[in-house]
Amino acid sequence: MVHPQMYDDNDPFLQRTRSLALGLPEAQEKFSHGRPAFFTTKVFCYYGGSLKVDGSWVQHPQSIMVLADLAEREALRSRPEAYVPGYLGGSGWTGLDITEETDWDEVREWVIDSYRVTAPKRLAALT
Repeated sequence: MVHPQMYDDNDPFLQRTRSLALGLPEAQEKFSHGRPAFFTTKVFCYYGGSLKVDGSWVQHPQSIMVLADLAEREALRSRPEAYVPGYLGGSGWTGLDITEETDWDEVREWVIDSYRVTAPKRLAALT
């Protein structure tokens, strides 16, 4: 099934996320389920997400989805901007909304932490 593009390439939050993600060793970008996904051998960050509320899908177009280390997951999910995304939430992924007030040092941390969880050990050691 081909998914339609669900993002705007001119979105400044996407551009900033893309720059962070692709700055990591051997990181690449692909189109997955209508959204940008950043990966090495496994995806470490998606831009945009959704969750099901009362039977309807609620979109979070300006957000990232990351896979936090198990020890950090609960704290990350307790943040006010966090949500548990549909499909991937059950596998430990956490969505985080991005706004004008977002602290980009934190976004960088979240993306790097997810990279370390998913990347091969030799690449994770470079961060």
